[in-house]
Amino acid sequence: MTVTIPAPVPRPQINDLEETGIMKIFLHGVGRKDVIPFWAGEGDVATPDFICDAVNRSLAAGETMYSHSRGIPEMREALAAYMTRTFGVPVGEERISLTTSGMVAIVVAVQMAAGPGDEVVVLGPVWPNIYSVVEVAGASVRHAGLTQDADGWRLDLDHLFAQVTARTTAIFVNSPGNPTGWVITPEQQRRLLAFARERGIWLIVDEVYHNLVFDRDVAPSFLQVADPEDRLLVVNSFSKSWLMTGWRLGWLTHPASLADVSTKLIQVITSCCPVFLQRGAIAALEQGDPVIADLRARCRQGRDIVMDRLASWPRVRAHAPAGAFYAFFEVDGVTDSLATCREILDRCQVGLAPGIAFGPQGEGYLRLCFASRPETLRAGLDRLEGYLGGGSRQL
Repeated sequence: MTVTIPAPVPRPQINDLEETGIMKIFLHGVGRKDVIPFWAGEGDVATPDFICDAVNRSLAAGETMYSHSRGIPEMREALAAYMTRTFGVPVGEERISLTTSGMVAIVVAVQMAAGPGDEVVVLGPVWPNIYSVVEVAGASVRHAGLTQDADGWRLDLDHLFAQVTARTTAIFVNSPGNPTGWVITPEQQRRLLAFARERGIWLIVDEVYHNLVFDRDVAPSFLQVADPEDRLLVVNSFSKSWLMTGWRLGWLTHPASLADVSTKLIQVITSCCPVFLQRGAIAALEQGDPVIADLRARCRQGRDIVMDRLASWPRVRAHAPAGAFYAFFEVDGVTDSLATCREILDRCQVGLAPGIAFGPQGEGYLRLCFASRPETLRAGLDRLEGYLGGGSRQL
């Protein structure tokens, strides 16, 4: 008797996950030596030596054992000091959990705030992984969209509030925004916080790009308008500000009363962050202000280079972003941004991210990261000129 064994199929929330549009383009181009990669949120400058040296000293000292799930005490103290001086409000170490990436910080936050049957309102266009994280938790996404006018991207709070239902347990906001570069105002933060308090729902806020704004030193943080025990979870990362994208280190700021909960969640997700990486992160926090300043200056120059070129292409409509390091631009005739990015990659050997990756509000747009050095940006733009620079689609 032959027994037919069914194919192994994971639960629907896992089986039905889609590859993000960014990853689809990355996989289409990875391994090609001639590609200029503007698809991801990183530039072409490596982590500074003083950060790497701290890691090497830690390894030489044998710091290769398990550590506290929320980070060694020196790590949490350094993060607390950094947050306090950066945002001008006291943030104690008991409110901070170190995570193996900002991505894991988002996972921890969503696990705290949403579960099966719940809804999370997500303000888009936005980094796509949040959609998958909500689905894996068994919750569902309700889309709220930024709008665009002659001056750039705008938040209509009444529209956002209208997406909240009786099943909504959290609202997710990313500011400065990836991919739009939009930055929320303190008054909008206060209104949103008051709305969430009134309804007893969580605010999950991605502030990873807080150091990358062009009209001030730091973006407004919800921590500046909230009480310490508000239902507020703030996500941050070492990736962007200190050129540490491959290190996979981030942190979550939460109410102190959730420290034990955070510890338990991290224990079952990643256990802990390696101590030697934490030593590098401490060095970044304590000595890395010049790195942030240099990156901001390079991104300001990169923004000018890219926006000036885009402005000269008749088919392209773009607004200079207020923060982050992306040009998110609309192109006449583009209705399938994923197919367009594949074609650009094949014809121009330049990697861009498709707008549809960032939610339904992003279709018709393309994203270019301008964190690279000027010579890299100009070389990539020269390649794109023939495809995007003409008055009609160049095929």
